[in-house]
Amino acid sequence: MRKTRLGGSSGLTLIELITAVTILLILTGTAIPLARVRIKREKERELRQALWEMRDAIDRYKDAADRGAFQIKLGTEGYPPDLETLVKGVDVQGKKVKFLRRIPVDPMTGDTEWGMRAMQDDADSTSWGGQNVFDVYTKATGEALDGTKYSEW
Repeated sequence: MRKTRLGGSSGLTLIELITAVTILLILTGTAIPLARVRIKREKERELRQALWEMRDAIDRYKDAADRGAFQIKLGTEGYPPDLETLVKGVDVQGKKVKFLRRIPVDPMTGDTEWGMRAMQDDADSTSWGGQNVFDVYTKATGEALDGTKYSEW
């Protein structure tokens, strides 16, 4: 014969409930910072890719200008006058040559507005002289996971 407990209920005691909630809080507390770091790392990867893409387009434009493939303005040193020129393209022997499909979105600012430096500007200048586009950088003021500033990339 089996004896049953009268008034006994199956369920969790208060101690078991507090222990379970504490474990969940600890796990959640460690997962959120890891997710934030992962998101930041992904944005940094996207930023590096966007900068590489634009700098590569600037270099290809410069190479084509140095080969004499198209006419350049005096004082531009063969660099594009702006980023939009890389997207719109230039005429090379009756053919439109584009160097960039679109201006990438800066993942740090969420905008297509990039900082630019002309050949005549200082290497750490934050204002664009307007003569040409020698280099691009992000306008984000944050610091990367490796401790460097995004604007110095």
